[in-house]
Amino acid sequence: MAMPYIDGRIFDRELKKGSAELLILSLLDARPRHGYEIGKLIEQRSKGTLRFHVASLYPLLYRLERRGWIQGRWVEKTGQRRRRYYRLTPFGREVAQAEARRLEQMVRLARRSGLVPRKA
Repeated sequence: MAMPYIDGRIFDRELKKGSAELLILSLLDARPRHGYEIGKLIEQRSKGTLRFHVASLYPLLYRLERRGWIQGRWVEKTGQRRRRYYRLTPFGREVAQAEARRLEQMVRLARRSGLVPRKA
């Protein structure tokens, strides 16, 4: 069976988009966080592999909010800038769990196919 050519840039962009959504939902499962903190945590935990600029992170957060996966609220603290804190909704938790299961299935399939080496 011939496999069609997949443009690596498109694949990378879609993989980043899907993984970013799951990463954000996972980070918000622990506790509410503001956008800057979310971006920094993703960068730290990915060891710099994933970085988000304001121009891409905040539209993604707004999109997740429109879908009902997260909910944001403005918080003002004395001496600090106003920040929008996001929390995971019950529906968002369901989506995150389903996506995590789907990702695990894909990794198992890739290992069985020989595309990803098995753990030592």
